[in-house]
Amino acid sequence: MIRGGTIVDLTGTQVADVLIQDGVVATIGSKISSVPAGTVVLDASGCVVAPGLVDLHAHLRQPGREEAETVATGARAAALGGYTAVVAMPNTEPAIDCAAVVREVLDLGAGSCCDVRVAGAITVGRQGRQLAPMAEMAGLGVQIFTDDGCGVQDARLMRRAMEYASALGVTLAQHCEDASLAGGGHMHEGEWSSRLGIAGQPAEAEELMVMRDLALARLTGASMHFLHLSTAGSLAMIRGAKASGLTVTAEVTPHHFTLTDAEVASYDPVFKVNPPLRSESDVEAVKAALADGVVDAIATDHAPHAQETKEAPFDEAPPGMLGLETALGLALTELDLPIERILALLSWQPADIAGLTAEHGGPIAVGRPANLCVIDPTAKWVVDPAALASRSRNTPYTGRALVGRTRHTVLFGEPVVVNGEAQR
Repeated sequence: MIRGGTIVDLTGTQVADVLIQDGVVATIGSKISSVPAGTVVLDASGCVVAPGLVDLHAHLRQPGREEAETVATGARAAALGGYTAVVAMPNTEPAIDCAAVVREVLDLGAGSCCDVRVAGAITVGRQGRQLAPMAEMAGLGVQIFTDDGCGVQDARLMRRAMEYASALGVTLAQHCEDASLAGGGHMHEGEWSSRLGIAGQPAEAEELMVMRDLALARLTGASMHFLHLSTAGSLAMIRGAKASGLTVTAEVTPHHFTLTDAEVASYDPVFKVNPPLRSESDVEAVKAALADGVVDAIATDHAPHAQETKEAPFDEAPPGMLGLETALGLALTELDLPIERILALLSWQPADIAGLTAEHGGPIAVGRPANLCVIDPTAKWVVDPAALASRSRNTPYTGRALVGRTRHTVLFGEPVVVNGEAQR
């Protein structure tokens, strides 16, 4: 029983208790009094009861980089952040580019405290030369394909991938980066890169690929999802594409609406990420696109790295930041949006993009799978890397005060987080 909360889902808002039996919602009502003996009661007073959050973009590192993260530790971090489903990116070692590796990751996720789904690679080994066997991966339930970490540089190959994906009924997700323009850059190219003497990546490196893939989507009729967009120009093109009727969606990350390239003045590699932190005007454009509906989802781009790699010099350190446990708090603290809009961006809209609405993100209704989170929107807390569940510690938010945190998370009817503590 989840008692005393305010339910917020895509159908609206109501104050009600939620009784869960056999993994599904059994009863919704005001002050339910008749409950089976032995029912576990979760206190939701002063809290929002919402469909579990869904992350379209998490790097769980396994197989190959277990020193940074495992599926189990990443899933635990996700559950503590309010997520009931995450999509694991394919830039593992080996890459998730065939049915065997898909099965391996799904097996690793079985029994964890979050529903771990898999994104398959578009090309073999994410090398951008030959299409991966998407049909065999789609047969295992893979709905999203991406070479995340690098964009598909060959326009003809990307066109073929779009045509193939359309026939399979799956979605391609692009990491938009023109390698010839971005190569050798370690931060956003602009005033701060000039001041600091660090080679930069121009905004146009992202925008050129957005422009190309919108043209290819128009040519092929394929649906496209654009990963971690970060510039005002990219978002303006998505706005225009949607207005013209293209079937495209877009995500942004919390670090692209909370941090700017000025952070790099410390030369701390914790602020190195790809795409890089952008200018203040880009940050404002991201916030505006979240407010007006151009952006469909907030995705974490959770990218753990072992401590010794992030202690390298800035130009040698790998890009990436943790995100699963801080995304909700950052959105509630930093965005001037109603909680209903924030939950749409974190829950039901990403669930729809990922093809997960049968189990995640849908309305809290009788008979639906009980994948839920209970959020205390007034909880005050300070980010402490040592207290995070991830195996890595590379958060850029150390010491940052946030308001809003997950109190409970329920996965298929089982409480996996209770009062902010993971249960397994």
